[in-house]
Formats: sequence, structure tokens, C-alpha cells
Amino acid sequence: MPGKLKEVRNRIKSVQSTQQITKAMKMVSAAKLRRAQDAIIQMRPYARKLQELLQHIVQNYQGDAGRKYITKRPVEKVLIVVITSDRGLCGAYNANLIRLAKQLIAEKYAAQQAHGNVYVMPIGKKGYDHFVKYRFQVIPDHWRLFHELNFESVRQAAQTAVQGFLSHRWDVVELIYSEFKNAASQRLVVERFLPVEPAQAQQSQTHTNFLFEPNEDQLIEELIPKILNTQFFKAVLDAHASEHGARMTAMDKATENATEILKTLRISYNRARQAAITTELTEIVSGAAALKG
Repeated sequence: MPGKLKEVRNRIKSVQSTQQITKAMKMVSAAKLRRAQDAIIQMRPYARKLQELLQHIVQNYQGDAGRKYITKRPVEKVLIVVITSDRGLCGAYNANLIRLAKQLIAEKYAAQQAHGNVYVMPIGKKGYDHFVKYRFQVIPDHWRLFHELNFESVRQAAQTAVQGFLSHRWDVVELIYSEFKNAASQRLVVERFLPVEPAQAQQSQTHTNFLFEPNEDQLIEELIPKILNTQFFKAVLDAHASEHGARMTAMDKATENATEILKTLRISYNRARQAAITTELTEIVSGAAALKG
């Protein structure tokens, strides 16, 4: 019985120690989430308007300068950009993104995968480790992007995708990331990055005329790459906020589970201690009776 009491005491100490860690990680994630949330909330309206502008330009554009960004080609080679996190302990966040990427390949690009023409550009260590382990064709240049997250590093990753598309290294570029809703909710997104698609039919019923100065082709040549960089940056910021939201939620649940385990262990400890006391009293009474006899 003393051995069992010691075992339960050790388990209680272990769970208490784990609970302290999960509480601390929750607080750290909450602080990081606040900054990441502010960044994406400020970025999202600007990025959305630029996306609408780009779609309407593509809808009405008749020139040649920007045609290379919007021309659809037979899909023979595909690049899939998967934005995961560098660290774990965020629930099923990374697993869901990786599963979605593999599902997209299986359902939409199985023929290209069979010929070895599906490339994956992971952003984040978790995605990089997984796709390297399972022998996907990985573009390994930008998986450390979250080590120093800023617009310049994101622009370089975006330009890798854009230049590969323009040079016919791949015919389609897809983005897979988690769109931030709130701390407890994220939405998995598959988004076509290139070629640029026109506005949806229901959104483009009214013809939008733009005035271009100094020249339409010259402005389009400058504008489209900058809008693409902004869209890529918005996706990375969304993923960054989603990661911290998922981790904060996971650590909160872990803390609650530790509390429930502690409650159960303390009940077990009290029962074992009562049983040990009862046994000792019984032995004392029995020994006293035997001496009297």
C-alpha cells in the first residue's frame, strides 16, 4: 500500500508540472496571437481590395504585357505551396494542412503526380519534414521563412513561385493555408495563386472602367507582381495567426484535462490513504487482542 501511495503522489507531481508548462505556453501563445491577429486584421482589407482590383483588371484587360500572368496552359506541372508551422503542440493544425495537400494531389493532380510533376514548396518546418520524409519533390528554399517573418522574405518566396510559373517550370500554383477567423476557429483554404483568375460572374456583371496613367501595359507590368506579393504575404500572416490561435486553444484544453486528471488522482490518493490507515488500525487492534489473549 505505501508503494501505491508513492506512485500516486509521483503521478500528481508529474501532472502538476505538466499543467504549469501548458499554462505558461497558453499565456505565451496568447501574447503572440494578439500581435499576429492585429497584423492580419490590418492587412486583410487592403489585400482584399487589391485582389478585387486584380480580378477586374484581368476581366477587362486586352493588352499583352500582363497576359503571361493570366494565360491558362495545359496543366502538366504543378506547384503546391503548403504553409504549416515550425513548432508543434498546436493540436491537429499541421496534420490537417498536410492532409488537405495530399488530398488535393490525389483528387486533382494524380496524373501529374504519377509522372513526377507535382512540386511542393513547404513554408514551416513541420510541412518540410513531412514532405521530405515521404519523398515528395520539395522546393527547399523557403521553409525557414517563419524564423524571420517580414515582407521581404515573403516576397522572395512569392517570386520563386511567380518566376517558376513565368518560365514554365510549372503551369499552376496552388496555395494551401489556414485562414484565421478567431482564436478557436480557423478555416483551411485552397487558393489558386497562378494563373490569375478573373472576377466571378456574379461580381462582374457591371463593367468597371479604369483610367491608366501613364500607360496601361506599363502599369499592369508593375502592378500585377506587387499584388501577387501582397496576396502571398496575406496568406502567410493568416497562417501565422492561425498557428498561435490553434496552439493557445490546444494548451487551454490540455490545462483543463490536467485539472480533471488531478481531481481523479487526488480521489485515488485519498482512498488509498484511507485504506492504508484502516489496515494499520486493524493490525494494531488485532495485535493488542492477541497480547491480551
